[in-house]
Amino acid sequence: MSFVETETNGQIFIIRLNRPERLNALSTVIREGMAEAFTKFHNDNNLEVAILTGTGRGFCAGEDMKESLDRGIAGSPKEMVKKDLTNPFQDGILQKPVIAAVNGFAMGGGFMLVERCDLRIAVKEAIFEMSEAKRWLLGGYNHGHYGNLPHPVATEMAFGYRINAERMYQVGFVNRLVDKENLMEEAHSMAKHLLSLPPASRVNTLYMMKHMAPKLPSNITNLAEKLHLHGDTEDRMESRRAFAEKREPNYKGWLNPDDRYNMPKLEEE
Repeated sequence: MSFVETETNGQIFIIRLNRPERLNALSTVIREGMAEAFTKFHNDNNLEVAILTGTGRGFCAGEDMKESLDRGIAGSPKEMVKKDLTNPFQDGILQKPVIAAVNGFAMGGGFMLVERCDLRIAVKEAIFEMSEAKRWLLGGYNHGHYGNLPHPVATEMAFGYRINAERMYQVGFVNRLVDKENLMEEAHSMAKHLLSLPPASRVNTLYMMKHMAPKLPSNITNLAEKLHLHGDTEDRMESRRAFAEKREPNYKGWLNPDDRYNMPKLEEE
């Protein structure tokens, strides 16, 4: 069984995450399968639009916690993927439109997959969560910024609250909201509209929109790097152990209690 299935429909390329019993979590096999699929899409001149979706209840649940615990390392380090594999979608070099067809839970890294897509459709039952605040020492401070969302919504997202598809549609993060049985039909409809445009218009417009997407200044990203290490980093693995063992976590917070009030400073640009 392939954990990432692909299907070609004319110039439309469907990439389907297919490990439903794990909610399509970003295990090594899923990440390697996506790298291969997006490389094919990137390199094949006959393919122009991709649709990214999932099988089962989840679009993608983000980090594979079991794999992280087995490794003893939090997150999904790039070195775990075969060294000769790159993913033009994740690396930001892909210059073809990708439509997210969100069939269920989009959590953590799965949320970020949706965020990276150019257009987004979700079923009404879908649930979104930017999970960084639950697993790291800094919440997803940047995602509301990327989505041009109001500050209170961006803050809610940063703290790892779950947000339903209807609300994500209302705040403009999702383009279309559909019944489950209409998801792929609507995704194909959006893809066919893109293909109806003059080819140069489609390519040039995508290129322009990518350049106009919100970006963070370097002093903010530098502060974020410091905050990711500001605290007891063992709490990151404790979060994952508690999740796997279905218990309340036992966090320590800071190795030095004084660090609670000794915050890194934001540098001037």
